Amino acid sequence: MTDDSALSEAALDRLADVVRLQPTKNKELQDAWGLESGSEVHQYLESELGEYYYRDDDSLIRATPEAAELVDVAPGIEGGDGDGVPTVIRVPELEAQVFRVVADHDERSESVVSVLHKVRDAFDADPPVDDVREALQALKRKGVVEVIYRTVPTFRLAAAREEIDVEVAGA
Repeated sequence: MTDDSALSEAALDRLADVVRLQPTKNKELQDAWGLESGSEVHQYLESELGEYYYRDDDSLIRATPEAAELVDVAPGIEGGDGDGVPTVIRVPELEAQVFRVVADHDERSESVVSVLHKVRDAFDADPPVDDVREALQALKRKGVVEVIYRTVPTFRLAAAREEIDVEVAGA
C-alpha cells in the first residue's frame, strides 16, 4: 500500500478529512463520516489508513506528511509555530459558529452554557450543549481557545479574533 492507487476514492476522501481536521479525535471523524461509533472509526483507520495516520502524545489523530501530499489538502491548522496561535483553521460549521461568539482574548471567559446561548442567539441553530462543549474542546486542541478554570471550566479566544481566519470544512 505504498502508492495512491492502493486507496479507494472513498478512502482518499476520508484521508483528506483526517488531514483537514487534524488534530482530531474519533468522535469528530465519526460525525464527519456518518459512522455509528468511535470504534468504527478506529477500525477504519487501522484497516484502511494505517500507514497514513498516527496518534500524538495527547492521543489525537494526525495525518502523516505523506498523507497530506497524497490528498493535496491543507491541514486543518496553518501558522503558529507549535507554541503560537494558528493563523488559519479549517473547522466544521458549529466550531466556526462557536469561534464567532466565544469571548474574545481580552474579555472575561465564559461557560459552555453561555456560549450555547450566544450560538442560539446569533445563528438559526439549536445545538445540544454537549456539541458546543465538544466544539470548544476541539478549538482548544487547535490552539485558538483557552480554558480558564473557575467554578466550572470557562473559555475565551487565545488571540484576537481578527488574527485568525476560520474556514468551514466542506463549505
